[in-house]
Amino acid sequence: MPRTQWQCPSCAGLQCRFLSRDAAHPKCIRDKGCCHAMSGDSDCTRTSPSAGSPSDPEALPDRPQYVCSLSADLVTKAREELQEKPEWRLRDVQALRDMVCKDYPSLGTCLDDAFLLRFLRARKFDYDRALQLLVNYHSCRRSWPEVFNNLKPSAIKPVLESGFVTVLPRLDPEGRHVVCIRPDRWTPSHYPITENIRAIYLTLEKLIQSEETQVNGIVILADYKGVSLSKASHFGPFVAKKVIGILQDGFPIRIKAVNIINEPRIFKGIFAIIKPFLKEKIANRFFLHGSDLNSLHQNIPPVILPEEYGGTAGKLDISAWNELLLASEEDFLHDFSQLVLPCDSSPHDMPVSGDADEKQCDDSLRGMKPQLYYCY
Repeated sequence: MPRTQWQCPSCAGLQCRFLSRDAAHPKCIRDKGCCHAMSGDSDCTRTSPSAGSPSDPEALPDRPQYVCSLSADLVTKAREELQEKPEWRLRDVQALRDMVCKDYPSLGTCLDDAFLLRFLRARKFDYDRALQLLVNYHSCRRSWPEVFNNLKPSAIKPVLESGFVTVLPRLDPEGRHVVCIRPDRWTPSHYPITENIRAIYLTLEKLIQSEETQVNGIVILADYKGVSLSKASHFGPFVAKKVIGILQDGFPIRIKAVNIINEPRIFKGIFAIIKPFLKEKIANRFFLHGSDLNSLHQNIPPVILPEEYGGTAGKLDISAWNELLLASEEDFLHDFSQLVLPCDSSPHDMPVSGDADEKQCDDSLRGMKPQLYYCY
């Protein structure tokens, strides 16, 4: 990227930095790296409360001071893979904060450094894409009340106890957590499929609190053993579109691989329908192993896998992750309390990336059920 000299209109501070947006739009870098912005005295900082609510900002406490917890190796990795430069990190956060305050003053989002960093890292410090991801994050939450109302660990305790979703205790060689999903543990007569989605979402929210996860990403291991046609039919067009939208464009996490094992023939039908609506990068990260554990072990080493999947890490234990998630109840209540919908706005006020493809997605997914019967 080209370097450019620019001058802050407020304090005349001169800095040299990379442009992440078109140089023809100086507003994109205003107050980006000068002493004025770094002092916390920019227009946005003076007028916008940290919780994003239409309250008197002077009545709110100062935002928490960000302290980087990344190791030296991860700082280097973030620099190389995510374009994150420690010397510009807080200036990048301030730039995104200014954009939120200017373009979406009623978004109702948290504006803390650590929170905004999640979105910058997920989009490799591209301001526009990070902003769109943040907007999508809120739009997804507000447009699906069945999933996001009363979202807290205690509310999904039955799902956790069933073992539908858990996180393996050991990281893979790349430092990534492995999220294990087992649909056969779900009994549809006990609770709707949205409860499973709530449990997965809270699991991701917990994982993304870690800066290591923000940099390294996660791996998903989904075991479809025993999934019948009747159970698969609950994953209909509406649910499919919503879940795809969240994972691709509405949540600040890097999904590095999705390993599917023990998938029945019916799954191939589902995947064939969904695949056209997956971004190419995500679609290429799906690996269908069938019952071949040796194939799975090429992606996830046996040393971190439980015995159920040919590993040497002992029996799969869901209790440790369940206890950790349930113990985080107060943290979630505090964090989610900052994500509010102001009374003068609605989800429809915020454009969601990918809206142009929704009609096509709807039309194509309508034929899912007949094709599932054919594949089954």
